Amino acid sequence: MRPLHPVSPGLRALLGISFFVIFVAFWAWLTFGGHVNRIFLADPLSMLRDGWRLLVEDRFWLDILITIWRVFGGFLMATVVAVPLGIAMGAWKPVEAFLEPFVSFARYLPASAFIPLLILWAGVGEFEKLLVIFVGSVFQVILIIAVHVGNTRRDLVEAAYTLGASDGGIVRRVIMPASAPAIAETLRLVLGWAWTYVIVAELIGASSGIGYMIINSQSRLATGQIIFGIIVIGLIGLLSDFAFKALNRRLFPWSLA
Repeated sequence: MRPLHPVSPGLRALLGISFFVIFVAFWAWLTFGGHVNRIFLADPLSMLRDGWRLLVEDRFWLDILITIWRVFGGFLMATVVAVPLGIAMGAWKPVEAFLEPFVSFARYLPASAFIPLLILWAGVGEFEKLLVIFVGSVFQVILIIAVHVGNTRRDLVEAAYTLGASDGGIVRRVIMPASAPAIAETLRLVLGWAWTYVIVAELIGASSGIGYMIINSQSRLATGQIIFGIIVIGLIGLLSDFAFKALNRRLFPWSLA
């Protein structure tokens, strides 16, 4: 292995799958070998049986769809607000000076701390769940995008001014195209955080969703169901991550150069 030396796509896939194989083998060794009590950690086969029962008998697939809707709905709300504000902060220094102190302050506030207030303001319906994800995501996205936009190469900006570009043209034709791949990558990363926020939101005041199933399973010591719910979250996140990467490569081919 050489530092920063790329590997072929085939080898990358093989190495990635190998980790999962080793992980499951270690899990099976712990449970089937009697090293861990199965009350506290279900074995892989029991987890699969419990998961199948959830999907077939308890219609868990509806909870999965509801959670997906909450994640992408709240994240879309955050994106609509955060992307323009982040670009404005990065492109115009007075806007950055005005907003950056508050955004830096707000991004350290845990979204879970707002749940009691959000329940008071919005009730325990869907809008409250969306707001939890919005609060947890929006300030992170704003600040990261502002940093990326602010790091736009100065030589490109100066060259555009030399060719007669206006201030608005600099933003539209230089800053935004140059920053678009980094903005898309930021959204991909923060989407993973949104899954954390939605599960927290569903643990309190919810009657559906993956988090609701997990907290119900905890009261019955149904660790197989808990693990199945966690794995479902990971699989959905992994698929959305791959989809985001493929979309980014298609939309911003110049970033691969």
